[in-house]
Amino acid sequence: MSKIYNVGIIGGGISGVVTALELANYGVDSILFEQQSSVVNGPPFCHLHAGGNLYPEISDEQCKILMKQSIEMARLFPQSIDERPTFISIPKLEKQDIGNILERLDMLVTYYQTLIKEDPENEILGVPKDYYKLYNEEDLKALSKQPTIERPSSPDEWMCNAIKIIDYKKLKTPVILVQEYGWNLFRLAAQAQLALNKSNKCSLKTNTSVTKIKDVRNQKLDYNWEIYTHDAVYKVKYLVNSSGFNTGKFDESLRINTKRLIEFKAAYVSKWQPISGLIPELIFHGERGTPNGMAQLTPYCDDYYQIHGMTKDITLFENGLVQSKDNGAQPEFNDDIKEKLKNGWEDNEIKNRTKKAIDYVAKFVPSFDSATLGGPPLYGAQQISGDDPNLRVGEVSFPSKSYARSEIIKASSALTVANQIIHKIQEEEIIPPIQTKLEQNALLDSISKGEINDFASELAIQRGYPEALSRLLIEKK
Repeated sequence: MSKIYNVGIIGGGISGVVTALELANYGVDSILFEQQSSVVNGPPFCHLHAGGNLYPEISDEQCKILMKQSIEMARLFPQSIDERPTFISIPKLEKQDIGNILERLDMLVTYYQTLIKEDPENEILGVPKDYYKLYNEEDLKALSKQPTIERPSSPDEWMCNAIKIIDYKKLKTPVILVQEYGWNLFRLAAQAQLALNKSNKCSLKTNTSVTKIKDVRNQKLDYNWEIYTHDAVYKVKYLVNSSGFNTGKFDESLRINTKRLIEFKAAYVSKWQPISGLIPELIFHGERGTPNGMAQLTPYCDDYYQIHGMTKDITLFENGLVQSKDNGAQPEFNDDIKEKLKNGWEDNEIKNRTKKAIDYVAKFVPSFDSATLGGPPLYGAQQISGDDPNLRVGEVSFPSKSYARSEIIKASSALTVANQIIHKIQEEEIIPPIQTKLEQNALLDSISKGEINDFASELAIQRGYPEALSRLLIEKK
């Protein structure tokens, strides 16, 4: 191949595609390699992570970073955001104090107000004073007697529907309803791939595995790297390693030793018809990794629900969190997890783990015991830089000249990483200085809602999931 690309990106996960899209937005050419037939596969995400409300163990600073990043990503991909709230509670058997969550929420309201002052377009989580609402036991009793609302439009209406199915006697009060929105993976993937295909600045290579990277930085050529696939060699000036939990494999080939963790996780798809009205996402907090880890029930269209149970029998796995060794950069999963990542799951394990997930949620939502298997699990692995498994904010590192390693943990960090990489390639004079920062991405904005609907539906079906998972509960105008 005679063409020289400014940037070569390995991995078409959310970090890789957002980096390619932002480069294209600034007129910088790139080539993006993805081994699957479509982009944004891998670990499932189902909520925006606004402010880290789901992670009581992380710092306030991480919470604020997550809120800012979440707002930025929601502005970039508005058609993938489901504007339904989240119910947050702490079971009575848990040691955690509800006061700790309330302190954090107050801190986040103040920070949210600051973000809106910086840019009024940041007000995507509703009015700050309505960011959350508390409900004591008397409130819940009164709401439980109100009629079901098919399409709730106020916090009380959402709570009215939710409390009819929740055994709130098992929960500490107050319980909380937060403007923590849903985030649809299939819709984001659809919009991103359509935009990349439309761009004349990004060459998207799906169904393409990178077999080798050759470092030619010392050969005084017009480029720094050669990227090998099974049938071609591509020349690039700047290399972005965005291959998720496999980033260590390319680090090792470049003789870069970096400490990292990788973690395999899964969520389960169920079918259930509780009441005639919509319900919020339901969160029942618990200590991660223990038999009482957090339970999470996420609603989708047509009575499909996604389940997380943060125990080793459900979402987490025995030996599912692995650390790199001193003599290598890439941690290795056991054979069972490798088989899942390569070839999928055995039917019996899907049924058994989904049943455990259903039973787990039914401790707090008794009628959920009638839920049934709704489809295959959503699963994948992620990397965590360093050695802190509680880290939730990951960004990017630059181990050597003309090389960036994306280290995102949450999908909301993708735009931050893209901006840091663009800053670095200007600093290294790969491209001229960019004079004007663009707040929106014209490529993404050019993709219509109808195009997103159609392709998101196609992606869900191609990947073996119910088509309903590609749609929003609350349809965008």
